[in-house]
Amino acid sequence: MAEKHTESYRGMRDFSRTPKPEGGSGGARGKPIFVVQRHDASTEHYDFRIEVDGTMKSWAVPKGPSTDPRDKRLAVPTEDHPVEYADFEGVIPEGEYGAGTVLVWDRGSYENLTRDEDGGERGVAEALEAGHVVLRLHGEKIAGGYALQRIGTGDETRWLLVKVDDEAADARRNPVSTEPDSVLSGRSIDEIGKDG
Repeated sequence: MAEKHTESYRGMRDFSRTPKPEGGSGGARGKPIFVVQRHDASTEHYDFRIEVDGTMKSWAVPKGPSTDPRDKRLAVPTEDHPVEYADFEGVIPEGEYGAGTVLVWDRGSYENLTRDEDGGERGVAEALEAGHVVLRLHGEKIAGGYALQRIGTGDETRWLLVKVDDEAADARRNPVSTEPDSVLSGRSIDEIGKDG
């Protein structure tokens, strides 16, 4: 199933030229994971990814995640990525899809908080299909509840990433600007760009 979901990802890349992982092992490694990758491409943005059914469902978030529940961050859906991509940090060469520097800005596990009409747990895949999912993130920089809400349809489909108003919410904190370095290597985006 994971292989089918990442066909688009693999079809857009030349793995003899790019250091990105091709994927293939897929599958859960215990609790499902999430990752936020800072991507200095044609325009800098953050990629928010959650593990669902052996792949990483992905959204480009131009401003990055917020810890303020009043912020509604635009999240543009992108192609599913293999689970192995959650550990990718490096430089995608010029001429390759997504060319630029990638930094692992945050990562951790998550719990599904989404409920159906009867109060039972709604699976993440089903919740995404329905257009609304609530997760509790256990990251190094961001934590607590976050909701993804679909807006628009068809080619105009977009999502909003919103911090739930809980004990981890903090309107004064701005980790995107105050904590820019990698949780994987401790390096800055410039250091990763130079090191490759």
